Amino acid sequence: MITFDERFTFANKENDLLSIGELLIDMISDDYGDNFESSTYHKYFGGSPANIAMNTHRLGIDAKLAAAVGKDGLGSFLIDQVQGAGVDPSLIQQVQSATSMVMVTKSMDTPVPIFYRGADYQLSYTNELDQAIKNSKIVHFSSWPISKSPARHTIENVITTAKEHGSLIGFDPNYHPMLWDNGEDGLAYIKSIVGKVDIVKPSEDDAERLFGKDTHLNQIEKFLTLGAKLVIMTLGKDGAIVSNGKETVEFSTLANEIVDTTGAGDAFWSGFYAGIVKGYTLREALMLGFAVSAYKLKFMGAVVAMPELEEIKKIYSL
Repeated sequence: MITFDERFTFANKENDLLSIGELLIDMISDDYGDNFESSTYHKYFGGSPANIAMNTHRLGIDAKLAAAVGKDGLGSFLIDQVQGAGVDPSLIQQVQSATSMVMVTKSMDTPVPIFYRGADYQLSYTNELDQAIKNSKIVHFSSWPISKSPARHTIENVITTAKEHGSLIGFDPNYHPMLWDNGEDGLAYIKSIVGKVDIVKPSEDDAERLFGKDTHLNQIEKFLTLGAKLVIMTLGKDGAIVSNGKETVEFSTLANEIVDTTGAGDAFWSGFYAGIVKGYTLREALMLGFAVSAYKLKFMGAVVAMPELEEIKKIYSL
């Protein structure tokens, strides 16, 4: 167990973060609304693990991305975006299925997506991916790749290899029923994963989808009971509650301007990961997560022109 005023320790590995999972197109509306009233949508780079890899690289740590896209124009666009951001694209697999897409209507709250899936779940466990896991301090994935095989089996192998080689494992339990095939118990499967990782960061919406309505503290206790070592429950404008099982701490948001909430959770992960890799305490790294998220909220799109972490610290007086 790590306390809030301790620092994470890592083995000497050449890569800081390996982010694994979906790389896709976000089609985001011009107008705000909750029922897809907008008639105009624009194409943006998307996919939570991809966002995190690009953000963390801009924040000043080494990051790799493993994902699958189609052998089509959208797949080429995504690979170009990754490479243009300075992230090594060599672990991005190109497959015969169409590049995956999500439609999102802008929201002042949590955006509601519609999913069009193709290539993202075709991610295979390759020798190159195996070596990347062994050489990374942190391995991160979300619920997307575990919702459908063969990517599910790939992530199961990822977890095994990461644990064997001492990597810190972060998991975003962002369950969406539309991602799972009819008849599959996605809730049970996600709950089975929680005890195999080190850090989970559910939003309050994620927790409600997994466990039903309850108080925030009760929701956190449910994750801890499943075996989570550190639970970061983000609460939007109300900040977050974080627990290591022995101590529970409430944090306030640093956001003072909201243009688009898409990718705010990814930005939090990015600042947090950059902070712990750079040697900040858990408490300090959490505040850096809030700062990076607050910065992202001022701009449109999931990935923005992020300054380095030291500049973020100055902006938010950390």
